[in-house]
Amino acid sequence: MDWKNLTSIEQLDAIASESFKLPQVLFKHSTRCSISSMALNRLEGSTPPAGVDFYLLDLLQHRNISAAIAEKFKVHHESPQVLVIINGECAYDESHMGISMDEIIEQTA
Repeated sequence: MDWKNLTSIEQLDAIASESFKLPQVLFKHSTRCSISSMALNRLEGSTPPAGVDFYLLDLLQHRNISAAIAEKFKVHHESPQVLVIINGECAYDESHMGISMDEIIEQTA
């Protein structure tokens, strides 16, 4: 799994722009949450789809970015949470045990 670290609010505009070319997946991860760790391990144990960028946000270090994601992409904050950004908008989001690579693949196909 080739994660790009999401560490600044400014990256959100670039992610939105890039989503017109390739689907962008954001995974909001809490390093103190066992459910979040389980969801991350399930994603990392799966084969990601080609032609999709994957971003990892450490919620404990970057709470402000999580709030900016909720506002920019009009989603309710969850932790853990995965969002699929296509054409500048959140096309899909899921949280907790509903997070799966199969769903991400289906949404990005």
